[in-house]
Amino acid sequence: MHRVVTLALPQVVAFDLAIPAQIFGHYTERHLYDFSVCAERPGPVPSSTGFDITATVGLEALDDADTVIVPGFLPLDDPPDAVSTALRRAAARGARMASVCIGAFGLAAAGLLDGRTATTHWAHADELAARFPEVTVRPDVLFVDEGQVLTSAGIAAGIDLCLHMYRNDQGAEAAADVARRMVAAIHRPGGQAQFMPRPLPGGGSRMAETCAWAVARIDQPITVEHLAGHAGYAPRTFARHFREETGMPPLRWLTAQRVLEARRLLEATDLGVDEVARRSGLGTAANLRLHLAREASTTPSSYRNAFRRPANES
Repeated sequence: MHRVVTLALPQVVAFDLAIPAQIFGHYTERHLYDFSVCAERPGPVPSSTGFDITATVGLEALDDADTVIVPGFLPLDDPPDAVSTALRRAAARGARMASVCIGAFGLAAAGLLDGRTATTHWAHADELAARFPEVTVRPDVLFVDEGQVLTSAGIAAGIDLCLHMYRNDQGAEAAADVARRMVAAIHRPGGQAQFMPRPLPGGGSRMAETCAWAVARIDQPITVEHLAGHAGYAPRTFARHFREETGMPPLRWLTAQRVLEARRLLEATDLGVDEVARRSGLGTAANLRLHLAREASTTPSSYRNAFRRPANES
């Protein structure tokens, strides 16, 4: 049983806290996760929206947590020394540490972001960088995965981060099931921009229709010229618009979709690695291994052993 503990600091942002609660604490996940909310002391914790959150346990819960999540809180003053000490102690023994939105200030105050890259809500990114100069702040992404320490941008990006953590725990297919339950985007890469004039994929724009077209042909060779032609743009114009809307080049987005499909095939089929690479459009087993190592720090065989679903579930 994987223990997830969310730390509620005074004036906790209720939406931030509700995200990990919905993903890891939902009744359908109780065979996988033991979810709890802790505070400096057990009892009611005021939220930023005028009602209290009840913390059932104190900081001692961090001592045996597998994952610690810090939601946003206001004002952004450094937490009490006891809180920072408990966070450092959890990190020192190897717990996965994550923040949602401005919860990054809690991790930073404990020194857990020093020497790392992190993100937070765009409106507070400059403040995070100024107060904690040892942190490299990325204000332009949805989330940052630094291995043991993960941070997300504003509010809804916490959904993307928690689904990303769930995907790494349980596999892409299981994470897709959770996303469908929440009526959330199944997969938005962490490098996607915080701001998008129109959501991708989906939404009915020419760019979104082209994304859907590409995903439906994920096994085929697709170039920027192909994408641009479908969208009705010149290649350079398409690439510029695509980056403006997603914060990443078109081929980087396409590669992320190919890796997601490869993960699904490894979980749901008995196809060989060469065939998985072909069907996902990654081309070769060597290319698949390279991208899977970058995204999930594992090999195709290890990934399949960890996340293979029984045939009746597939």
